[in-house]
Amino acid sequence: HFENMALKVFSGTSHPLLARAVAEHLETHVAKADIGKFANHETSVSIGESVRGADVFVLQSGCGNVNDMCMETFILIAACRTASAQRVVAVLPYFPYSKQSKQKRRGTIPAKLVATMLKVSGVTQVITVDLHHMQMQGFFDVPVDNVRASPLFIHYIREQIPDFQRAVIVAKNAGASKRAALIAKRLRVEFALIFGEQTKFAETLAEERQGQVELRAVSSEVVGEDPELAAGLDEDSYGTSVIGNVEDRICILVDDLIDSAHPFVLAADLLRRNKARAIYVMATHGLLSGTAPEDFQRSSIDQVIVTNTIPQDEHQTRCSKLRVIDCSVVISETVRRVHNNESVANLYCEGE
Repeated sequence: HFENMALKVFSGTSHPLLARAVAEHLETHVAKADIGKFANHETSVSIGESVRGADVFVLQSGCGNVNDMCMETFILIAACRTASAQRVVAVLPYFPYSKQSKQKRRGTIPAKLVATMLKVSGVTQVITVDLHHMQMQGFFDVPVDNVRASPLFIHYIREQIPDFQRAVIVAKNAGASKRAALIAKRLRVEFALIFGEQTKFAETLAEERQGQVELRAVSSEVVGEDPELAAGLDEDSYGTSVIGNVEDRICILVDDLIDSAHPFVLAADLLRRNKARAIYVMATHGLLSGTAPEDFQRSSIDQVIVTNTIPQDEHQTRCSKLRVIDCSVVISETVRRVHNNESVANLYCEGE
């Protein structure tokens, strides 16, 4: 009877602020765990309180030193199972290795490997936010609750973006079109799609995978000169034309994650050439690797909006255009419903 079990929230070292916020919404505290490293850099985990018969939720996001974060998560889950926890749920706001969720030539699918290792560690369920590809749910042998952040963005647009009724939701490539179209439909506004170069690249990539031609990168600015690197970065390619009217309109570029700023800056420049009035960028996961915050600061983009599935404090000091939406309420409500064996699907109906 899970509803009678004690609820315990453990945190890895990747995002303690989010774990604390989730625990506060659940009217509990972050359970004690000593996480550190030995002199030889091996990860050490020791649980500081009893979890026997408890419903344990381990929160860790796939950011920072991702490999260390993964090992922390695996060891913490295994330690809870060894200590006789009744159920161990991995709460992974940003799923590690999400960008490597497709088969490469002479490669593997690291995201599936992470899913397999979670199962081996003893996890009984996974909660995550906006998986990079919906098909990733098939990687798991345990139940997965893929929480959607779109209600948070819809609420932000309605409350924070003036004259949003005249906005256009823009997908920077075909991969982002489904997500963008959903938000446009909910807001009852128009939808636009950037297309061009990435289509040519996708066709070339498909032919290469079938062994018909050798891979050639369409744009060295995006994919570089390394063909193997290019094969993994097709989603970061950019277009040269816009389907839809953006003239004198507020354009909102929507995607699930921001790693490099380059594709978004190029998309924004294209929209500016098409006489867009203002440009916003929205994404669930703000990885913002390398010089991305500075690149956004120098760009023609007016505002960049992300959630706090990944810590953003340091990014905000480097980019004044960055705004952060708190997702702890959605995560904590999902945890509460999983703990009480309630439907998570209803959460979206109420949120939207």
